[in-house]
Amino acid sequence: MGRRPKLLGSSTSNQKIGPANTEMQPLLPPGGNSAAVVGGKGKKKNGARLWMRFDRTGQSELIEWDKSAIMKRVAIPARDLRILGPVFSHSSNILAREKAMVVNLEFIKAIVTAEEILLLDPLRQEVLPFVDQLRQQFPRQRINEAPLVVQEEDTAFFGSNHWFHNPEAAEVLQSELPFEFQVLEIALEVVCTFLDSKVADLEREAYPVLDELAKNVSTKRLERVRSLKSTLTRLLARVQKVRDELEHLLDDNEDMAYLYLTRRHVQNQQLEASMLANRSNSLSIVSNLPHAVSNSQYNGSSITSPHSDDDNVEDLEMLLEAYFMQLDGTRNKILSVREYIDDTEDYVNIQLDNQRNELIQLQLILTIASFAIAIETLIAAVFGMNIPYTWNDTNGVFGPFVISISAACLLLFLLILGYGRWKRLIGV
Repeated sequence: MGRRPKLLGSSTSNQKIGPANTEMQPLLPPGGNSAAVVGGKGKKKNGARLWMRFDRTGQSELIEWDKSAIMKRVAIPARDLRILGPVFSHSSNILAREKAMVVNLEFIKAIVTAEEILLLDPLRQEVLPFVDQLRQQFPRQRINEAPLVVQEEDTAFFGSNHWFHNPEAAEVLQSELPFEFQVLEIALEVVCTFLDSKVADLEREAYPVLDELAKNVSTKRLERVRSLKSTLTRLLARVQKVRDELEHLLDDNEDMAYLYLTRRHVQNQQLEASMLANRSNSLSIVSNLPHAVSNSQYNGSSITSPHSDDDNVEDLEMLLEAYFMQLDGTRNKILSVREYIDDTEDYVNIQLDNQRNELIQLQLILTIASFAIAIETLIAAVFGMNIPYTWNDTNGVFGPFVISISAACLLLFLLILGYGRWKRLIGV
């Protein structure tokens, strides 16, 4: 007895999702469990998280689902939901499954199908620009205005719109990107813009600090540079993860082909319709076997014709390559800042080494002077002993003796200092 979940709220293309939308009516999760109630009126269902469902017609709604409800709706394993968890908050993954694409790019954590996108934590401040971009890209429209024929089917879990292929829809699909790629493009654009802004903030903060450090080295400025290096390392790792994920997809055509959810969905619908047509033809035209065989061959050719485009991944490749180049440019900016930091550190180290050498030279000169003074002190100590000698009775000998001893010590100091300069032990 599956019941459709009561929605936390619905939003139109002109309405912005914000914190005010959290005051919604109580929600009954899929399966009819009335334990999950929002707003403090009852116990919240264990493991339920806030999701936003946004379909290709611009319809959006906030719903609380647990893992089992999500797994049933989009047919993905539990390990894919763990990727969207807080443990992998800064990891980057774009995974293709049978009926969905799991997107984990920085703060954007979503599950994209051929018909809709399920966005996790849509009320976060970083995610709001992504929601606004979705509404601008897919303005709200009536179902019959969609480029594909829509047929409403009631399921036990949740009513979903299944559309079938027709010639006019084929022309539309060929002229523009599929729904999942448009969502992926918006996600990449938002993430790249966010990372670019972070890099710009880093550049505005880093260059003045590094210039000040090059002029005057201080403990406070060194601490600021150390903090900048930590921020730079984390930011570079985040950009590198997204870039590596795009590079991994670009290197594997099979993975890119598997991301064409709309193409596979259309082919499955055509296959089902052709099987139904074959079954009805076999029941109505049993007597005319050759005609039935020709019909089956015709239907078989019509089924297999869409598969000829399975290896055509040019649209997705161009999309991923454009944002790969943008991320590569962002990475180069970060590397430029890191090189500037390294150059400034080298310059500061050279300055410190120069000052250290000057201190060593000063210490060496003082040591030579101390040696000369020590010799004069030794002579003075020798003549200061209480030992009788004939010079004590000579008048006027004290002054010339002291002057000659001081001059000899000064000459010794200059000789040692000149020897050090000659041997390049002391700078000129």
